[in-house]
Amino acid sequence: MFKYSNSNKRYHTLDYYYKNKYNSKIFKISLNQNCSCPNIDGTKGFKGCIYCKNGSGENRFMPLKEQFELNKSILHKKWPNAKYIAYFQANSNTYGDINKLKNNFYEVLTYENVIGINIATRCDCINDDVLELLKNLNNKTDLVVELGLQTSNNKTLKLLNTCYTKEEFDKAINLLIKNNIKVVVHIINGLPFETKDDMLETVKYLNSKDIFGIKIHMLHILKDTELEKLYNETKFHVLEKCEYVDIVVNELEILRPEIVINRITGDPKVSDLVEPSWLVKKFTVLNEIDKEMVKRDSYQGKKVQN
Repeated sequence: MFKYSNSNKRYHTLDYYYKNKYNSKIFKISLNQNCSCPNIDGTKGFKGCIYCKNGSGENRFMPLKEQFELNKSILHKKWPNAKYIAYFQANSNTYGDINKLKNNFYEVLTYENVIGINIATRCDCINDDVLELLKNLNNKTDLVVELGLQTSNNKTLKLLNTCYTKEEFDKAINLLIKNNIKVVVHIINGLPFETKDDMLETVKYLNSKDIFGIKIHMLHILKDTELEKLYNETKFHVLEKCEYVDIVVNELEILRPEIVINRITGDPKVSDLVEPSWLVKKFTVLNEIDKEMVKRDSYQGKKVQN
């Protein structure tokens, strides 16, 4: 039986979770604290993951408060009574001077109507000092740590040049969960040379962990990346929309219903996109997933064994 019956989705959306927890509209405000990455600065590598582009991205030299107010002003027009999550998104946000990180994280908690922090980082950027900081933050606010796994297949991780393994990820996620820190994990469907079974194995692995949420992405090939070079050289199979929809529905069926689906597709910048072209129509993809779930009379957790 579908658990989240007062939602118009057949899976546990982040919007549903926040509305039930806070009885308010919640938005994430993306912030850039100009962190680097051990796979960019030479600690582990220089080129980053093969799908990565643009490094630290926009606004990295703008003060956090200015970034926050700029992004908030756009959302505030439509939802003047909303509350906010400060989302440290660009690169590895637990990688750097611990005092700088601490100051930035605590600063945003002073901003009006900020009820939580999301921190995106890598599994190999959780050291003892970082863990202590995260534990303290977890006692003061609604904290979520986002970790990129992408796949549980070490052969694919090596091809992606992530410079971490499933075993390293396993160690980090177990440590965070042990300390009652909510974790959202990023995965990517359609990675080069992976099969449908590979993608389902990644979800089965995560389903065995006490994670708070998951972000499901479709691989998108961006211009001027190592992934584009690989695609041009090998012409590896890029999932068609119908294949992606089928895989996502199968993934949702085997995910425990309490796991919060933070994202279920991607929205790449059109000017940078090489493939797949169908991904630019985000709401079409979402609608196709909804329709397929209705067609199958399916829902998140349908195939989870009690």
